[in-house]
Amino acid sequence: MRLEGFMAVVGSEAPDFTLNDYNKQPVTLSSFRGSRSVLLVFYPFAFSGTCRGELCQLQDELAVYEDAAVQVLGVSVDTPFALKAWANQEGYQFPLLSDFWPHGAVAQSYGVFNSASGMAVRGTFLVDLAGVVRFAEVNSPGEARDQSGWKKAVASLRA
Repeated sequence: MRLEGFMAVVGSEAPDFTLNDYNKQPVTLSSFRGSRSVLLVFYPFAFSGTCRGELCQLQDELAVYEDAAVQVLGVSVDTPFALKAWANQEGYQFPLLSDFWPHGAVAQSYGVFNSASGMAVRGTFLVDLAGVVRFAEVNSPGEARDQSGWKKAVASLRA
């Protein structure tokens, strides 16, 4: 697996970005600074089995993140139209952001873009109130994430 770009590492400033959500509304990472931490969940494609399972679990446990003042943002290279159809089908109540064009540019900036297959891999980053990466994990294609690591990282923000 060949990944491109800088790998956002724990303790570094998170690369800022603006992407459109599934309603074609711009969402800027730095707009959350000082008010909410952000859990960035990069995933390969909408409508895929493993991605569906991961995002449905996030939706089911969304209160855990909301109670900790953490904004969940899903990011893939899908178009906003595909993301809207998927969000409507699954009932996702958190933004799904389109990294469609320039294709995978944000995933590249986080070091989780697989240029051979043109998709983001399963990268997860927790960004604190100051915009600093506090948790980073990258899973191989086909390897589902264990979300307990995210929850520990979110809990540590309060400590």
